[in-house]
Amino acid sequence: MSRFAPPAPDERSALLGFLQHQRAALRFAVFGLTEKQAWSVPSASELSLAGLLKHAAVTERRWVLAALAGQELPGLWPITDPGAEFQRAEGDTVDALLANWEKAAAETEEVVAALPSLDVPCANAQAAQWSARWVLLHLIEETARHAGHADVIRQSIDGAHSWELMAKAEGDG
Repeated sequence: MSRFAPPAPDERSALLGFLQHQRAALRFAVFGLTEKQAWSVPSASELSLAGLLKHAAVTERRWVLAALAGQELPGLWPITDPGAEFQRAEGDTVDALLANWEKAAAETEEVVAALPSLDVPCANAQAAQWSARWVLLHLIEETARHAGHADVIRQSIDGAHSWELMAKAEGDG
């Protein structure tokens, strides 16, 4: 992965590329950690790296499937228990969370590819004031924010930095 999002021929590809780039930055934060480390809360914050992964997948599904595509997904829209998105539940391993997020990412790609335009409003009536473009920009913003949180949390666990983790994960370090 480059330090920069890939060049893109159009806006839709650029937005999806930036989102994928930020997903990777968050994903690299758990590289090489044990389950215990990934769920640890090493700072004054209540956030763990695994909790951030879980929240990222839920958030992506909330905005793409429930808001943009208008699918009925109880618990996602409206938000009923925001704190639960960060908490460990039965079966919440790092591998399971990463696989779930990859599935959410594929769903995003599929929904966005099928849109006639990024100007399309969200199909969910409670979110109709926002366009597909806004949803993608919001997801980039949210994912980047949490990638930054993840970088600080990871440094608190073992001092590792995002670029060295990226290199190791890709076999360059």
